[in-house]
Amino acid sequence: MLFKLISMLALALIVAINSGCSVAMAASGKPDPNLSVIRVGASRGEVELQLGNPVASTHTPGGYRTDIYEYKIGAQASPGRAVAHGVMDVLTVGLWEVIGTPVEATQLGTKYRITLAYDENDRVLAVNAPVTGSPPASAPPPDSPDTTSP
Repeated sequence: MLFKLISMLALALIVAINSGCSVAMAASGKPDPNLSVIRVGASRGEVELQLGNPVASTHTPGGYRTDIYEYKIGAQASPGRAVAHGVMDVLTVGLWEVIGTPVEATQLGTKYRITLAYDENDRVLAVNAPVTGSPPASAPPPDSPDTTSP
């Protein structure tokens, strides 16, 4: 009886130690970014809230800033897959990890890059297009009188 109990505890410990990679991979992840905020005129803060910090950033001689962001689509967490991997780990005494971990490695999402150009006020000027030259001259406010007309 004692031997059977020790054997069961040892088996449970082995399964607990071995089951982790596929379960943890399926349970972790990030939601897809909301790409609708990436538009001309959006603030840098709005963009970075969705995409995170840029992987590269440069300043052009004209006063513009160009940032390159990387993001993933399809890398959301899946509690259902995590539970399924856990059940398979228990049923196969941890051998499922040989199959489950490579399966989860293919579920890491697709990585994309986007290049955004910002003006001196950190507003998006262009998406995936190079911006060169000097910044445009400031236009008068819409409610101010036009001094150039006769």
